[in-house]
Amino acid sequence: MSNLGFRIVGGIHRGVYRLTGGKVGGKIGKASVLLLTATGRKSGKPRTQPLLYTRARDGYAVIASKGGAAQHPLWYLNLQANPRAEVTIGRETRLVRARDAQGEERERLWRALADLHSGYDKYAQKTSRRIPVVVLEPVTGEI
Repeated sequence: MSNLGFRIVGGIHRGVYRLTGGKVGGKIGKASVLLLTATGRKSGKPRTQPLLYTRARDGYAVIASKGGAAQHPLWYLNLQANPRAEVTIGRETRLVRARDAQGEERERLWRALADLHSGYDKYAQKTSRRIPVVVLEPVTGEI
């Protein structure tokens, strides 16, 4: 899917999710969905993307798959430029700081998410890049 396609689908999903507080769009199959709002690295504007997630200690883990495309998703590039972000689950929003999972933590979180959505293993086979697993850790106060 093109960047435009991801933006259109994501925009519809985001709107329905926000309108219903996650009652619609808060799950895809067995996987729960959060809204990640990061700052655009070029625009400086907030950019929100719905993503499948699993719990990672007191935070969350997401996979930057972009459907197995050769490039990283834009939201991931935004987090690389500025790891401060917001996560919305239902109607609750939390401040987070993003980091890439490494080693055993990455493998464990990948497996947890791939068990919820089998597409991730297929995406990994489609691309030569190592698909990042991102941990979104809650922070208190200003970030």
